[in-house]
Amino acid sequence: MAGLGNWRTTRYPETIPEYPTQMDNPPASVPPATIPVARPVWRDQVWSRSTRIVAEETALALTYDGATYAVMMATPADLEDFAAGFSLTEGIVTDAADIEAIEVAAGPDGVDLRIWLVAERGDVLAGRRRRLAGPVGCGLCGIESLRQASRDIPTVTATLHCDPQEIARAVAAMAPAQSLNRLTNATHAAGFWLPGRGMVCVREDVGRHNALDKLAGALARAGIMAHEGFVVMTSRLSVELVQKAAMIGCALMVAVSAPTALALRIAEAAGITLIGVARSDGFEVFTHDWRILNR
Repeated sequence: MAGLGNWRTTRYPETIPEYPTQMDNPPASVPPATIPVARPVWRDQVWSRSTRIVAEETALALTYDGATYAVMMATPADLEDFAAGFSLTEGIVTDAADIEAIEVAAGPDGVDLRIWLVAERGDVLAGRRRRLAGPVGCGLCGIESLRQASRDIPTVTATLHCDPQEIARAVAAMAPAQSLNRLTNATHAAGFWLPGRGMVCVREDVGRHNALDKLAGALARAGIMAHEGFVVMTSRLSVELVQKAAMIGCALMVAVSAPTALALRIAEAAGITLIGVARSDGFEVFTHDWRILNR
């Protein structure tokens, strides 16, 4: 997976111009990831008033070469990472170099992530254009039939090995890195642990699928190969997460909750090691336990 250092990545509008307060339709900007909400609180038999920081949720349209492919609800942060990661994990591109540019365009109804592909990939996508509106990043993106839900995914052959202590360190490193969740108690996170370096990247979102897409995009843009480390999730391991991990070549996934049965079957077939119920006192290895040393 090539790095994206030469991408023409822009945010539109790049600057918000000054405008008079009486202007009826001021220029739109990307909303903040969080907002403060004042509310009454009933606790310990007493009423009080205070302010809570809540996570924002915004409609994001993923538009390729001028045509909308999907509309997702997501946290409006790390949007270039999300656009890149979604493109990779959904198989719209096979390499970071297939993307020429990303533009983030805010409007009154949401944010348009405008992705421009190289000619060859654009031609491929034109033949499979589909539309989807998905709530909070859940569901299957851009499919039209039940048969497409069981899409083909690559087999991961990475020979990554980790010992239990390294898994424990990775799980422990997640909470301190979740700045958005510390404020809101409402977001999932996906982190990437590199043996010998530690937690190199964490991305957060109200949707667990979105968090993983953002992480995938961040790794691609930094030129970090997913087979060199492993992903840590703060959610359960669903089949969509396993499919996305396979698409970027990730061989090992760790989560604080248990996987679904279908996720196990897909991970077994794809050669991915799934670790679930990962807590401070240990974890459970569900598939391909040969990657865990000292068993």
